[in-house]
Parts: sequence; C-alpha cells; structure tokens
Amino acid sequence: MPCLAAVCQLNGHRVSRHPWRALALALLLLLSAPVRAQGVEVLELVAVRDEQAIRVDYQLRVTLPPAVEEAALRGVPLHFEAQATLWNPRWYWRDERIARVERGWRLSYQPLTTNWRVSQGGLGQSFPSLSEALGAMTRSAGWRIADPRDAEADGRHYIDFTWRLDTSQLPRPLQIGLGGIGGAGEWALGIERTLKLGP
Repeated sequence: MPCLAAVCQLNGHRVSRHPWRALALALLLLLSAPVRAQGVEVLELVAVRDEQAIRVDYQLRVTLPPAVEEAALRGVPLHFEAQATLWNPRWYWRDERIARVERGWRLSYQPLTTNWRVSQGGLGQSFPSLSEALGAMTRSAGWRIADPRDAEADGRHYIDFTWRLDTSQLPRPLQIGLGGIGGAGEWALGIERTLKLGP
C-alpha cells in the first residue's frame, strides 16, 4: 500500500533506522488536521463617549469547548455574564470606581425542539443553532456604562471589560468536579480587557 510504503521508507531510508523521521511525519499529520478553535475571540471592543452616554460596543466570537457543549446538551444550563467598570485613575490612592454595570444570560438546550434558549431577566428567545444563541449573548452596540458628566473629558479614565462563563452557577456536583486537577481548564472561558476612554 502506498501510504504504508511512505511510512516505512522516507527518502530511501527505513524509518526503523531513523525513528525521529516517523515522529516528524506523525506531528505533521496532526498539525495538518483541522482543529476546532476553543475560547473567545474579540472581533470588536471599543469605548465610546458622546453627549448622551459613555458606552461600550463589543462583538465576540465564542466557541464552547467540547466538555462545556456536551454538558449543555445533557441539560446543564450555562450562565454567562458581561461586566464593565469605569475607573478614575489616582496616583495617590486606589483608582476610584465611578460606575459598574452587569448583564447576564442563561443558555439552555431544549431537547424536544432541538432549539437553544437564551434568557435574560424575564425575557427569553429560542434559536435553531448554538452559534446563533451564542451570537445573541456576545454582541452589543451602545451598552450604556455611565453618564458623560460622571467622567471628566481629560482622557484619563478607563474601562475594565469582562465577558465570561459563570461557573459559580453550575450545579453543585459539577462545581466540585471542576475543583480537581486540571478539571477547570475547559470551563475557564472568558476574556478581560482594559479600554482607554478618550475625551
């Protein structure tokens, strides 16, 4: 078979005489295989100040790690949260927190309809695919953080932005399981960014 011949011989030499070549070939095959990206990718994240408000616009691309997606498919609701905090830097003391806003979502899978449901507060919406459901939680235009008069127009202020999977709201047995060695790796899903607020 051609593929076996390629493995057994490389540049006219038997692989058994050059074991590192077999390892290099195996690594090449692994690296060329399609890999599913996991985590959070920032597509857009800006702090905007105008006459009406200080706000944040963001758009993220989120891919659930296999363990997280499998748990959701088995009926475990997932909770996500976004938080933005406006700070006034001070050289003589801790930075002053001017405003903090939060929003949260609950993502659940509906096996009877094979839909994904996103709930926020008392409102909910169903989506036919996981990617569409994640899209509803990972973008916002004009998220109001504070009143423009709350921060001086000197360009010193900044905003801390976070978006994450809130593992504290997982069922208790699953939280205990995440406490094991390496257990929380796939569940540590989120980002933290600091944005400069211009004048």
